[in-house]
Amino acid sequence: MTTTTIAGHPVEVNEEGFLTNPRQWSDELGAELARLIGIELGPEHWKLVHFLRDDFAAQGETATLRRVSTSTGVPVKQLFALFPGKPAKKLAYVSGLPKPKGCV
Repeated sequence: MTTTTIAGHPVEVNEEGFLTNPRQWSDELGAELARLIGIELGPEHWKLVHFLRDDFAAQGETATLRRVSTSTGVPVKQLFALFPGKPAKKLAYVSGLPKPKGCV
């Protein structure tokens, strides 16, 4: 575990740069994490980020892409448009959560 500074706040991250302590996350940090991977967060992004964080608090694990889509009503194709390439991984990263255990 490594400590780094993001958006002026010291945070603990793993070897892939994911936060290891979700309690260190804030909206400001999420916006900076998104910027670091080339995403500018709009209202639809924030809806998904806040869903993922709430779901993690309730379930104890990061939701898969399928659960995000089913629970929010956002089609998987739209998730790929909002978080290009690897939407589940990028959404978890921006949300300050661990990578989901399954890709779908």
